[in-house]
Amino acid sequence: MTVVGIHRYPLKSAAAEAPAAVVLGKHGLDGDRTWVCQDADDTIGSAKQPRLWSGLLDVTAVYDPAEDRVFVATPGTAGAPAGSPEADAAVSARLGRPVRLTRTAPPQMKRHHWWPDEPGMIPEWAAGAEPGGDAVIDVGTAGGRFFDFGAVHIVTTGALDRLSAEHGSAVDPIRFRPNLILDLPADPGPGQRIAIGSGVVLEVLVPTPRCVIPSLAHGGSPADRALLKTLAGHHRVDVPGFGRATCFGCYADVVATGTVATGDRVEVITEESSV
Repeated sequence: MTVVGIHRYPLKSAAAEAPAAVVLGKHGLDGDRTWVCQDADDTIGSAKQPRLWSGLLDVTAVYDPAEDRVFVATPGTAGAPAGSPEADAAVSARLGRPVRLTRTAPPQMKRHHWWPDEPGMIPEWAAGAEPGGDAVIDVGTAGGRFFDFGAVHIVTTGALDRLSAEHGSAVDPIRFRPNLILDLPADPGPGQRIAIGSGVVLEVLVPTPRCVIPSLAHGGSPADRALLKTLAGHHRVDVPGFGRATCFGCYADVVATGTVATGDRVEVITEESSV
């Protein structure tokens, strides 16, 4: 059992880059989700509201750890450093309205969220939400990162294989925007720990509630509205402490830091293996 994929998203909701190895700190992958788009109303960019932000999914962002800089490019442009007027102008042109890139969280950070109208896609804790409706919700940040919940998002090959069988066609894992793709037969449960390589340890928090993003066109995959129906029909589970929701993948926190590389050995730590 090994690490089969690493994905980093230097600009939240932009396309992934796939480094062969990455430093994993307490707040996740080095350079992951350190920049965000800020709209005129001070909400931050998230493709969870595709009407406003789906154009970000085809924007590339590459992190340079030596310079601690992110280079952003829209289709057909050469690219520019995040935070520069050129990068702001390129992303604004892509989205059709003025936005700016920032690595500083706005006060009272909020984002737009579109609630899918596919039955079963609204979680129990948002039971009053209107299917197909828009909401503005509060979001947090930790360690200068703009991630949604846990520091690391994981999907496993076993879960992907089952989903592909349920869906009737192969499902590209990039639809779920994972940080790590692990060759495991199933997702570890909340509280379980995962050892990677020579010292990295993760602890699973909760299954990952799903939004509209997996059904959107990105990463070379076309739009697939039917995927939401498959997810809702087969993957509505209990999220401990929150209620039931349609989930795929899991969030994890970092217990022990280090470097992770593709091909690294992966082990789910059991009581027997930890003795």
